[in-house]
Amino acid sequence: MGLRPLADELLAEYFRLSPVHATEIGIHDHDGLWPDLTDAGLEERSRFLHSALERIDRLDSEALSRDDAIDRSVLRSYLDADLFATEVLDEPAWSPMTYVYLAGNGLFTLLAREFAPRADRLASAASRMRALPALLDQARARLTATRRGEHGSGSAREVSRFHTEKAIETMPGVADLARTAASEAQELDDEESMHVVQTAARSAVEAVDAYVEWLRDELLPHATGDFRLGRNLHDHKFRHFLKTEITPDQLAERAQAGFDEVRAEMVALARRLWPQWMGSEPMPDDDGAAVRGVLDAIALQHPAAEDLLDYCRDENARIEAFVRERDLVGLAEEPMQIIWTPPFLRAFGGAMLIPPGPLDRGLDSFFAITPMPDDWTDEQRESRLREDNNRQLRLLTIHEAVPGHYLQLAYSNRCPSTVRAVFQSGVFAEGWAVYITQVMMDVGYGADDPALMLVHLKFYLRSITNVLIDIGIHAGEMNEHEAMRLMVEGGFQEQSEAANKWDRARLSSTQLCEYYLGAVEMTDLEHEARRRAEAAGAPFVYRPFLESVLAHGSPPMPVIRDILFG
Repeated sequence: MGLRPLADELLAEYFRLSPVHATEIGIHDHDGLWPDLTDAGLEERSRFLHSALERIDRLDSEALSRDDAIDRSVLRSYLDADLFATEVLDEPAWSPMTYVYLAGNGLFTLLAREFAPRADRLASAASRMRALPALLDQARARLTATRRGEHGSGSAREVSRFHTEKAIETMPGVADLARTAASEAQELDDEESMHVVQTAARSAVEAVDAYVEWLRDELLPHATGDFRLGRNLHDHKFRHFLKTEITPDQLAERAQAGFDEVRAEMVALARRLWPQWMGSEPMPDDDGAAVRGVLDAIALQHPAAEDLLDYCRDENARIEAFVRERDLVGLAEEPMQIIWTPPFLRAFGGAMLIPPGPLDRGLDSFFAITPMPDDWTDEQRESRLREDNNRQLRLLTIHEAVPGHYLQLAYSNRCPSTVRAVFQSGVFAEGWAVYITQVMMDVGYGADDPALMLVHLKFYLRSITNVLIDIGIHAGEMNEHEAMRLMVEGGFQEQSEAANKWDRARLSSTQLCEYYLGAVEMTDLEHEARRRAEAAGAPFVYRPFLESVLAHGSPPMPVIRDILFG
């Protein structure tokens, strides 16, 4: 059997076992189902992954075309990472947040993506809502297995107290999605179908409420586990999930050097800008105070909280005009909406791009901005608005929309390789968004506003501190005081932004490394392209280079380097 028929067979089985993931990428054969999280279901998944890897390894590498060899490498690396996640990392056994994301994504995608008529999508949502009580029973069993001494094949970690607290806080967002489904069902022409959806939604809401009560009253008192992965597990997850040849220690060393370099640039620029922004106020001798003084003055220029979406919509139109004028890269026609972040995803804070599935052609992307919690004080709200000031929002719109995540994923979804379309590298995607923001600055975006460059350097410094806190927390013993000091005093972040990042760094692991690692590797690709153009006596032109990077899905960085340069 060649790669193509084998890949098709393996992907069909992989997505049968991962029905929510299937819905997300645009395979809709399993839209009414949840994965089987029982011991039998986990054993079936492990058997499949072992068998799939063995079958891939038996392929005759010499007989594969170049494209097939690339797809084989991508397919194998992702299935191997899934095996690690299933048998070693085993997050469902110790992180209740696993079930927030699973249940939330399982319903949100059906409600938000118009890949089929509303009646069909709501029928699938009803099926999942009816089965939600059983899924949450499986969650209870998995999360109490360690306490019962039933470790299974996983890591036997104690349930993380912090992840439990955050699940209690965010799981009600899943009930909100069920209520949304019930509300949308009122638009159906068929009264029986409406009744089916609304009945399923009521049972889902009751199940979520009972599960949250269980988390709070029964699991939390016994959740004594640490949020830290520990060096060994972090090192393995780093290698499996980021698919890079660099080690965490090497990345941390490079990040520390980058931190010092970018901070020095900020000091020099802030001292030049001081008279413009601070008037006659004496410039402090302390470098950090000088940078903070100018940034604080810049941060006073921000929209009102209720105007954040409109500000980003207007700025996105201006950015697209700039990209067209400079002929930097071809723009996409796929639709994008700028919305408030769905409640179940708000634990991560900030902003995010929620794209359509790679196999759902032409559907909306969502540039989502997280609103401020209702219980925030005026001081917290103002701190967040200072962080998301006018200039920061301009950069954030580049990063999340054009020519950042939205544009990159629009290109990625056109990739003819199904393997590369459905298995997407976070290092590629996040690295592109950081890298292309620097490219925009290099070609003159905001050149008439030096203050924008200072905020850009702060934004880039954030990607560097992301690395230092992720590795410091999960492969070390970095505490809250040390992390906050690094972000606020070292990286000039606002207190509220840093507090959200401290939470995010504890909830996730390795993901915060993707931004800087990917940007560094994207920059290395550009340097190689420039070197080759110079050797050939030709000028380096951004558009063909950038579009060549975007034309192959979102593969791991070693793969795109191999595609471009052999």
